Amino acid sequence: MSDKKFASQADLEEKTISFDKLSDHAYAYTAEGDPNTGIVIGDDAVMVIDTQATPVMAQDVVRRIREVTSKPIKYVVLSHYHAVRVLGASGYKPEHIIASRDTYELIVERGEADMKSEIERFPRLFRAVESVPGLTWPTLVFEKHLTLWLGKLQVEIMQLGRGHTKGDTVVWLPQERILFSGDLVEYGATPYTGDAYLTDWPHTLDAVADLEPLKLVPGRGASLMNPVQVKAGIEGTRSFVSEMFDVVKRSAAAGNDLRTVYKETYAVLKPKFGQWVIFDHCLPFDVTRAYDEATQYRDPRIWTAERDKAMWESLEG
Repeated sequence: MSDKKFASQADLEEKTISFDKLSDHAYAYTAEGDPNTGIVIGDDAVMVIDTQATPVMAQDVVRRIREVTSKPIKYVVLSHYHAVRVLGASGYKPEHIIASRDTYELIVERGEADMKSEIERFPRLFRAVESVPGLTWPTLVFEKHLTLWLGKLQVEIMQLGRGHTKGDTVVWLPQERILFSGDLVEYGATPYTGDAYLTDWPHTLDAVADLEPLKLVPGRGASLMNPVQVKAGIEGTRSFVSEMFDVVKRSAAAGNDLRTVYKETYAVLKPKFGQWVIFDHCLPFDVTRAYDEATQYRDPRIWTAERDKAMWESLEG
């Protein structure tokens, strides 16, 4: 292996946290490209969208919530199954943890493997990992669309299509046109596509754009506070996903092996996207999934800690 540390094990720098007010009902907890958490404050209860990676990390979100409301945190929504998004759920002591059926199935199938894999890839993001009680299990599982009313506040919890995973879930406040997109949309942060459906993702972004959000909280990156920024987030994500997959498809069709495909893709994308957060971390996983989808695997294969390291050594070694 080269001296390039595995995945993001060399990433030790703490990020500056922002707590952005989008409306009287919506806030975003963001941290310079680290995973975001969304907050919805209804008439009688609070909803948290994505949890941070551990219950100890969740306590900082709770502290910020308590600065603006004393209402009980009744709901946690999982935008998808990844450990960094879900393992902090117990820190909120919610009445209900909501996920799509597809996300629930992924937790059953690969939640344990994903938890071990992600913790080894990204140790900084799992501060006080010993506080994680185990996998996070949904208590409410929905099929495609769920409407909740938090008093007079309408909350639409929806699957708009596959992209980052097959279970991707967004939270939409139609009265205020505010969207929490999860990792379907990133802003200035490299999309992770290791569990993605790359053929589907641009079409799902069309469905996101069709909602015409006035504000959008991406999975990573700053809150998008107006339609111009929202469009930039959606189109930036689309450009990365589409351009990366196109290069991989062309190179794979030419008969190149994965290592060659990766080197070609890196060279093409680095000038345009190399300054985005976690570019070097994500791209080996992204290209490996794209190569799989372009050749023989319609559905993403399970990542294990062992598969992670073998892939990293073969591409970065």
